Amino acid sequence: MSDFSFPPFKVLTTERLILRRIITDDANEMFALRSNPEIMKYIPRELPKTIEDAIKHIEFMESLLEKSECMNWAICLKEDNILIGNIGYFRMQPENHRAEIGYMLSHDFHGKGIMQEALTEIIQFGFEEIKLHSIEAVTDPENFSSWKLLEKNGFIREGHFKEDTFWQGKYLDSYVYSLLQTK
Repeated sequence: MSDFSFPPFKVLTTERLILRRIITDDANEMFALRSNPEIMKYIPRELPKTIEDAIKHIEFMESLLEKSECMNWAICLKEDNILIGNIGYFRMQPENHRAEIGYMLSHDFHGKGIMQEALTEIIQFGFEEIKLHSIEAVTDPENFSSWKLLEKNGFIREGHFKEDTFWQGKYLDSYVYSLLQTK
């Protein structure tokens, strides 16, 4: 097995997408995503209340990137380079050659294969550039679209954790998925 590597941030491109660094100029789009209760329905995180909250989130993610603790990309269409979603690796575990993947996408772009395209590229980057052995994903059991996307991409549901997260006065379940490097 190759050693885990935290490579310099790299802009990635696919047929329709540019996956680039998230910058403070993306604050309006990030605010629109993260303040939308429907998009955040399955993500137990506080919704930002102001653009300044979105800027703080972007700056926090940038600080984690600088400390080699996460790598997060803006999902943009090539035609306009405007953030429509994000995807990235979190909870990096260099000692285990493992990281958790997470993503979100504006509702305007659901059902168009955009997340599939981004996920394929990020999985490849994780295995080839970061030298991951496994990629983890955690999703709400009610988030049918997310876990179907994971399964379509070869992720295996390894667990159903009952009431493992306490959020806003109630306990939530989680599905945990994993994808192993096969090469």
